Order: sequence, then C-alpha cells, then structure tokens
Amino acid sequence: MTYKVSVTGYATPNAAAAQAAFAQAFKITPEKAAELLTTLPRTIKVGLDADTAERYCQALAKMGLNAEHSHHDAPAAKAAPSASATVTSAAVPAAKPAAAAPEAAPPPQPRAAAEQPGFQFRIDGAPDFAFLTVQLPANHSIKVEAAAMATMDTSIRMKTKLSGGLGRLVTGESIFVNEFSADTVAGEIGIAPGAPGDLAHVYLKGGEVLFLQNGAFVACDPDVTLETKWQGFTKGFFSGESFFLIRASGTGDLWFNTYGGMIEKEVDGEYVVDTGNIVAFTEGLDYKLEKFGGYKSLFFSGEGFVCRFRGKGRVWVQTRTSGALLAWAEQYRRVGKEA
Repeated sequence: MTYKVSVTGYATPNAAAAQAAFAQAFKITPEKAAELLTTLPRTIKVGLDADTAERYCQALAKMGLNAEHSHHDAPAAKAAPSASATVTSAAVPAAKPAAAAPEAAPPPQPRAAAEQPGFQFRIDGAPDFAFLTVQLPANHSIKVEAAAMATMDTSIRMKTKLSGGLGRLVTGESIFVNEFSADTVAGEIGIAPGAPGDLAHVYLKGGEVLFLQNGAFVACDPDVTLETKWQGFTKGFFSGESFFLIRASGTGDLWFNTYGGMIEKEVDGEYVVDTGNIVAFTEGLDYKLEKFGGYKSLFFSGEGFVCRFRGKGRVWVQTRTSGALLAWAEQYRRVGKEA
C-alpha cells in the first residue's frame, strides 16, 4: 500500500515565509511556490511508504504548512465504452490538469548506527550562513571550538579544556576547546561558526587523517585528536598562510567551515589550488608550493602562489577568500585629510 502527501493549508499567519521555505526546499522560485500554493489542498508526492510520507509531513510542518498523508492506490484501467455510448472526446473537452508541484528529495532520515556511525545532525542555512545542530545521546559529549556554541538544551553541561597548547595558538585557533556533555538525558546543541559560509562533515574511520587550514575547525567527536603540523618555513612563508596546519585523526565526526561556499574535489593525479582557497585535504595527497606564471605574473597579475597536489584523495576548496574581500573593499575606504 502506498501513500500520498498533500498540503492542506497554512500553519502560520505568515504565508510569505512559508512560501519562501517551500521554494527553497523544492528548489523553485518564490513566485512559483506562491502559484502552487494558491489552490489548496495540493498533492505534493505520491507512491510513498508510510514512514517516508510521515517525514514529508513533518518537513512541511517546519515550513509553516499543514500537511496530511493518505492512502494512494493506482487508478484502475478505464472500462471500454458501451455500444450505446454516444459521447465523444470532442463533446466533453478535457480539463486542463493542475500544475504539479516539483518533487524534492525526501527529508533527511535518521542516521542508522550500522550504516552511518556517529551523531545525528543537520546543517541549516548553507551555503551562506551554515548552522550546525547536533543531537547528543545520553552519556556522550562533543568538542566545540571556543565561542562557537549558539544554543543548547539545559540538560547539557560544558567544560573548558586546554587543547594543543602553543601549537593551536600559532594556527590562529583558540588554545581552549569546549566539551559539551549530555550526562543523563539526550540533548541538542546548536553551533555557529565565526565565518559566514558553508560547513562540511567527514566521519573519520580508524587510521584516516585530514588536514585543515587554520580557523577551519568547528567541532568533532571526543575520539578525534587535533594536533598541529609544521609546514616548514618555505611553504608557510611564501603561501601567505599559517606555518602550521591542523591535523585531525582518530575515529568519529569532524565538522569544519569555510568563508563562502565549499567544493569537494576528488583528486587522482594532479590538481592545482590557490593557497588562499584551500580548506582541507586528505593525508594521501602530497603538496608542493609553486609560483603561478613568471615573476611578472607573480607581482602584477593579482595571483601569487598555488599549491600543486599529487596523489589520490580529496581536497575541499572555498569559493571566497578574506584577502580578496579586503582588497576589493580597500577602494571604498575613506582616507581622512591631514589637518
């Protein structure tokens, strides 16, 4: 037996907000969403099992819409007309079908421990202003970058610990990491990174290592170890980045953020990225700093040094850099006249 999901009305007096949320979820324009929600009830999805249909209704409710699911059986084949029937298709014009709502992917399912180990979480506001919400089971904890906690249930407790010492200090990170624990009952914590941009998640398995640029770490499982890796004077000085990278290893969830959007790139061979756009990369990749073009290009093109990755692995690239933003804003800076 299959089910269909229908929107029956608005659950909020702010219809415009509900339409905007609907448009974002179904990846359509706000105008199209308003048009589709003009006539209610409207069927959104058919052919679902009971659990998926219920998740659709819950997701629509969060958008500010009333929704219900009901049985949906495939229509029976039309019977052949009798010999006495005289009505033709021309006599009764076919009704113009209503515009169907576009289909969206089903709401995220709870992560099964056997298939996707780790915490249940969701990321809202991506890719512009990503906000991380993590569900902490009872007797579990999570490490969070200092000052990144935005909301939490009252059942959660916080402890501040030194982490990495001088190594984290020179990466631009805080030497303190907060550990949030759900001691007796499950709880929820909301985490807001400092930079406006996207969030990425990686579940590290035993033996896996990920390198992060300074300032990228957001949160991780307590079983993930954070260390600093010396790049060397050549790579650190000429790249314009930190002399150190953050080395994350162990087993568990790891979240990191970026300024702007984030693109994950599979590398098998060679790949070149501007040093200011690198967010993270896997341990299997070797990297070498190179100047971009000749010396004339180096000083006058607006480009500089690039990082050439070799090997097989993944690189996370950010679509914006703070240095480029500052250079762009410099032309609008007011300069006061000397007295």
